[in-house]
Amino acid sequence: MASENGKPGKAKERKLALAQDPHAVKEPSENNLELAIGREVREFRKALGITVADLASATGLSVGMLSKIENGAISPSLTTLQSVARALGVPITDLFKRFEEPRNAVFVKAGEGVQVERRGTRAGHQYNLLGYLEGNTSGVLVEPYLITLTEDSDVFPTFQHPGTELIYMLEGELLYRHGDATYRMLPGDSLFFDADAPHGPEELISRPIRYLSIISYPQRAQSE
Repeated sequence: MASENGKPGKAKERKLALAQDPHAVKEPSENNLELAIGREVREFRKALGITVADLASATGLSVGMLSKIENGAISPSLTTLQSVARALGVPITDLFKRFEEPRNAVFVKAGEGVQVERRGTRAGHQYNLLGYLEGNTSGVLVEPYLITLTEDSDVFPTFQHPGTELIYMLEGELLYRHGDATYRMLPGDSLFFDADAPHGPEELISRPIRYLSIISYPQRAQSE
Protein backbone atom coordinates (compact mmCIF):
# COMPACT_ATOMS: atom_id res chain seq x y z
CA MET A 1 0.00 0.00 0.00
CA ALA A 2 1.47 3.33 -1.04
CA SER A 3 1.05 6.50 0.97
CA GLU A 4 -0.82 9.45 -0.44
CA ASN A 5 2.27 11.65 -0.37
CA GLY A 6 4.32 9.26 -2.48
CA LYS A 7 6.26 7.67 0.34
CA PRO A 8 6.28 3.85 0.41
CA GLY A 9 3.66 2.53 2.80
CA LYS A 10 4.00 -1.22 2.29
CA ALA A 11 6.70 -3.29 3.93
CA LYS A 12 8.85 -5.24 1.50
CA GLU A 13 8.06 -8.91 1.38
CA ARG A 14 10.93 -10.56 3.19
CA LYS A 15 11.62 -13.13 5.85
CA LEU A 16 12.23 -11.67 9.29
CA ALA A 17 14.33 -13.33 11.96
CA LEU A 18 12.17 -12.77 15.02
CA ALA A 19 13.68 -12.92 18.48
CA GLN A 20 10.81 -14.98 19.86
CA ASP A 21 9.21 -18.20 18.65
CA PRO A 22 5.43 -17.63 19.00
CA HIS A 23 4.84 -21.39 19.04
CA ALA A 24 7.43 -22.22 21.71
CA VAL A 25 6.22 -23.95 24.88
CA LYS A 26 7.79 -23.05 28.21
CA GLU A 27 9.01 -25.73 30.56
CA PRO A 28 6.17 -26.56 32.95
CA SER A 29 6.25 -24.52 36.15
CA GLU A 30 6.15 -25.96 39.63
CA ASN A 31 2.99 -25.45 41.68
CA ASN A 32 4.87 -26.09 44.92
CA LEU A 33 7.06 -23.23 46.12
CA GLU A 34 9.60 -25.37 47.99
CA LEU A 35 10.11 -27.72 45.02
CA ALA A 36 10.39 -24.76 42.65
CA ILE A 37 13.09 -23.12 44.77
CA GLY A 38 14.93 -26.41 45.21
CA ARG A 39 15.12 -27.09 41.49
CA GLU A 40 16.42 -23.60 40.78
CA VAL A 41 19.12 -23.92 43.45
CA ARG A 42 20.20 -27.29 42.07
CA GLU A 43 20.32 -26.05 38.47
CA PHE A 44 22.27 -22.91 39.33
CA ARG A 45 24.71 -24.97 41.41
CA LYS A 46 25.26 -27.52 38.63
CA ALA A 47 25.68 -24.74 36.07
CA LEU A 48 28.58 -23.46 38.20
CA GLY A 49 30.06 -26.95 38.38
CA ILE A 50 30.17 -27.05 42.18
CA THR A 51 29.06 -29.69 44.67
CA VAL A 52 26.63 -29.36 47.56
CA ALA A 53 29.66 -29.39 49.86
CA ASP A 54 31.17 -26.47 47.91
CA LEU A 55 27.94 -24.50 48.25
CA ALA A 56 27.78 -25.35 51.95
CA SER A 57 31.27 -23.97 52.42
CA ALA A 58 30.37 -20.76 50.56
CA THR A 59 27.13 -20.15 52.48
CA GLY A 60 27.98 -21.46 55.94
CA LEU A 61 24.98 -23.78 55.77
CA SER A 62 25.22 -27.50 56.40
CA VAL A 63 25.27 -30.05 53.57
CA GLY A 64 22.14 -31.61 55.05
CA MET A 65 20.29 -28.27 55.03
CA LEU A 66 21.21 -27.60 51.42
CA SER A 67 20.17 -31.10 50.40
CA LYS A 68 16.76 -30.54 52.01
CA ILE A 69 16.44 -27.19 50.18
CA GLU A 70 17.28 -28.77 46.83
CA ASN A 71 14.80 -31.59 47.42
CA GLY A 72 12.03 -29.18 48.44
CA ALA A 73 11.80 -30.80 51.87
CA ILE A 74 11.85 -27.56 53.87
CA SER A 75 10.75 -23.94 53.58
CA PRO A 76 13.99 -21.93 53.83
CA SER A 77 13.90 -18.44 55.32
CA LEU A 78 14.57 -15.39 53.17
CA THR A 79 17.86 -14.93 55.01
CA THR A 80 18.92 -18.45 54.05
CA LEU A 81 17.82 -17.95 50.44
CA GLN A 82 19.73 -14.67 50.32
CA SER A 83 22.90 -16.46 51.39
CA VAL A 84 22.36 -19.18 48.80
CA ALA A 85 21.61 -16.68 46.02
CA ARG A 86 24.71 -14.64 46.89
CA ALA A 87 26.89 -17.74 46.76
CA LEU A 88 25.39 -18.73 43.40
CA GLY A 89 25.85 -15.21 42.04
CA VAL A 90 22.19 -14.67 41.12
CA PRO A 91 19.43 -12.32 42.35
CA ILE A 92 17.27 -13.92 45.03
CA THR A 93 14.23 -13.46 42.76
CA ASP A 94 15.76 -15.92 40.27
CA LEU A 95 15.15 -18.70 42.81
CA PHE A 96 11.38 -18.21 42.46
CA LYS A 97 11.18 -18.24 38.66
CA ARG A 98 9.89 -21.80 38.35
CA PHE A 99 7.02 -21.26 40.77
CA GLU A 100 3.60 -21.29 39.09
CA GLU A 101 2.01 -17.86 39.16
CA PRO A 102 -1.57 -17.14 38.07
CA ARG A 103 -1.95 -16.01 34.46
CA ASN A 104 -5.07 -14.02 33.72
CA ALA A 105 -7.22 -13.88 30.62
CA VAL A 106 -10.12 -11.65 29.63
CA PHE A 107 -12.97 -12.99 27.47
CA VAL A 108 -15.38 -10.51 25.91
CA LYS A 109 -18.52 -11.65 24.08
CA ALA A 110 -19.42 -9.95 20.84
CA GLY A 111 -20.91 -6.53 21.50
CA GLU A 112 -19.96 -6.53 25.17
CA GLY A 113 -16.77 -4.44 25.07
CA VAL A 114 -16.67 -1.63 27.63
CA GLN A 115 -17.36 1.74 26.04
CA VAL A 116 -14.80 4.26 27.27
CA GLU A 117 -14.13 7.97 26.98
CA ARG A 118 -10.93 8.90 25.15
CA ARG A 119 -9.64 12.04 23.48
CA GLY A 120 -11.33 11.23 20.18
CA THR A 121 -14.72 10.62 21.78
CA ARG A 122 -15.64 14.29 21.41
CA ALA A 123 -15.17 13.89 17.64
CA GLY A 124 -17.79 11.15 17.60
CA HIS A 125 -15.38 8.24 17.77
CA GLN A 126 -16.80 5.27 19.69
CA TYR A 127 -14.23 3.24 21.66
CA ASN A 128 -14.97 -0.24 22.96
CA LEU A 129 -12.21 -1.66 25.17
CA LEU A 130 -11.93 -5.39 24.43
CA GLY A 131 -9.74 -6.34 27.40
CA TYR A 132 -7.13 -5.17 29.88
CA LEU A 133 -4.53 -7.02 31.96
CA GLU A 134 -2.89 -4.82 34.58
CA GLY A 135 0.30 -5.97 36.30
CA ASN A 136 0.96 -8.83 33.86
CA THR A 137 4.31 -10.62 33.69
CA SER A 138 5.46 -9.07 30.40
CA GLY A 139 6.03 -5.56 31.77
CA VAL A 140 3.93 -4.25 28.87
CA LEU A 141 0.36 -2.98 28.98
CA VAL A 142 -1.87 -3.57 25.96
CA GLU A 143 -5.13 -1.74 25.25
CA PRO A 144 -7.16 -3.35 22.44
CA TYR A 145 -10.00 -1.15 21.14
CA LEU A 146 -12.74 -1.62 18.57
CA ILE A 147 -13.25 1.87 17.11
CA THR A 148 -16.40 2.81 15.21
CA LEU A 149 -16.83 5.96 13.11
CA THR A 150 -20.29 6.85 11.77
CA GLU A 151 -21.84 9.64 9.73
CA ASP A 152 -21.79 11.75 12.90
CA SER A 153 -18.04 11.28 13.42
CA ASP A 154 -15.40 13.83 12.55
CA VAL A 155 -11.67 13.55 11.76
CA PHE A 156 -9.20 13.65 14.64
CA PRO A 157 -5.58 13.25 13.42
CA THR A 158 -3.84 14.53 16.57
CA PHE A 159 -3.36 11.55 18.89
CA GLN A 160 0.12 11.27 20.40
CA HIS A 161 1.18 8.97 23.26
CA PRO A 162 3.98 6.61 24.38
CA GLY A 163 4.36 3.12 22.93
CA THR A 164 3.38 1.48 19.67
CA GLU A 165 0.02 1.04 17.97
CA LEU A 166 -1.45 -1.37 15.43
CA ILE A 167 -4.44 -0.34 13.31
CA TYR A 168 -6.35 -3.11 11.49
CA MET A 169 -9.25 -2.13 9.22
CA LEU A 170 -12.48 -4.12 9.42
CA GLU A 171 -15.01 -2.00 7.54
CA GLY A 172 -15.19 1.22 5.51
CA GLU A 173 -12.39 3.37 4.12
CA LEU A 174 -10.34 6.19 5.58
CA LEU A 175 -7.18 8.22 5.15
CA TYR A 176 -4.99 7.75 8.22
CA ARG A 177 -2.15 10.11 9.09
CA HIS A 178 1.06 9.20 10.90
CA GLY A 179 3.58 12.00 11.17
CA ASP A 180 4.03 13.46 7.68
CA ALA A 181 2.67 10.39 5.85
CA THR A 182 -0.92 9.45 5.01
CA TYR A 183 -2.30 5.99 4.24
CA ARG A 184 -5.52 5.07 2.44
CA MET A 185 -6.85 2.12 4.42
CA LEU A 186 -9.41 -0.50 3.35
CA PRO A 187 -10.68 -3.66 5.11
CA GLY A 188 -7.78 -6.04 5.71
CA ASP A 189 -5.16 -3.27 5.66
CA SER A 190 -2.98 -2.72 8.73
CA LEU A 191 -0.66 0.01 9.96
CA PHE A 192 1.87 -0.52 12.76
CA PHE A 193 3.66 2.55 14.06
CA ASP A 194 5.48 4.45 16.79
CA ALA A 195 2.63 6.21 18.60
CA ASP A 196 4.85 9.05 19.82
CA ALA A 197 4.34 10.75 16.43
CA PRO A 198 1.05 12.63 15.80
CA HIS A 199 -1.47 10.27 14.22
CA GLY A 200 -5.16 9.68 13.60
CA PRO A 201 -7.92 9.62 10.96
CA GLU A 202 -7.53 12.56 8.57
CA GLU A 203 -10.28 11.81 6.04
CA LEU A 204 -13.33 9.55 6.48
CA ILE A 205 -13.93 8.30 2.94
CA SER A 206 -16.58 5.60 3.34
CA ARG A 207 -18.61 5.23 6.53
CA PRO A 208 -19.42 3.40 8.73
CA ILE A 209 -15.80 2.66 9.56
CA ARG A 210 -14.64 0.03 12.05
CA TYR A 211 -11.08 -0.84 12.92
CA LEU A 212 -9.06 -2.43 15.70
CA SER A 213 -6.57 -0.23 17.53
CA ILE A 214 -4.09 -2.14 19.70
CA ILE A 215 -1.88 0.12 21.82
CA SER A 216 1.15 -1.25 23.72
CA TYR A 217 3.33 0.64 26.17
CA PRO A 218 5.53 -0.03 29.24
CA GLN A 219 3.63 -0.46 32.51
CA ARG A 220 5.32 2.62 33.96
CA ALA A 221 4.02 4.82 31.11
CA GLN A 222 0.55 6.31 30.82
CA SER A 223 -1.60 6.05 27.75
CA GLU A 224 -3.46 8.94 26.18
